Amino acid sequence: MSGRRVDAKVVLLGQEGVGKSSLVERCAHRRFRPGPYQNTIGAAFVAKVMSVGDQTVTLGIWDTAGSERYEAMSRIYYRGARAAIVCYDLTDSGSFQRARFWVNELQNCEEGCRIYLCGTKSDLLEEDRRKRGVDFHDVQDYADEIKAELFETSSKTGQSVDELFQKVAEDYVHFTAFQVMTEDKGVDLGQRSGSYFYNCCHH
Repeated sequence: MSGRRVDAKVVLLGQEGVGKSSLVERCAHRRFRPGPYQNTIGAAFVAKVMSVGDQTVTLGIWDTAGSERYEAMSRIYYRGARAAIVCYDLTDSGSFQRARFWVNELQNCEEGCRIYLCGTKSDLLEEDRRKRGVDFHDVQDYADEIKAELFETSSKTGQSVDELFQKVAEDYVHFTAFQVMTEDKGVDLGQRSGSYFYNCCHH
């Protein structure tokens, strides 16, 4: 049986500095770049091709700006998303409160969007457990309340990053009404126009 191909729009949301760009870098390119990233302006786009059974899923991943001054712009990018990875820094309790803000935004504006809570920088906890600023059980209770999946990840070591994006792809195939695209009408990953792929700003 020939594989089918679908495209799933995925958006990353979260406070500035929680590591969204590093998460995408690890997912798409399997690498980690130490040192500070330049802040994302608007959103950066990357496509990740994944296999789910006999299907090929192209995750169109939008890494949105975390700064509050770009908040309105972020709403443009999560519009129509079928999955949202809401990130927070495991060492920063304030970043989790910001994550809850984005969850509320999604619940109010994108009811059909599946939510994945993603704690980042777990490698810092391996170095020193006292650095944990967000209790796992508290987040798990919240995840259960909003019917979200919870992952604790490290872009530096790769911990649970592949598992997170694989789960997004699997859930999209199994639980979402998606547009089937035959292989002979596959997506040109170099394309940056049309109804799905958009231009983005990343400086």
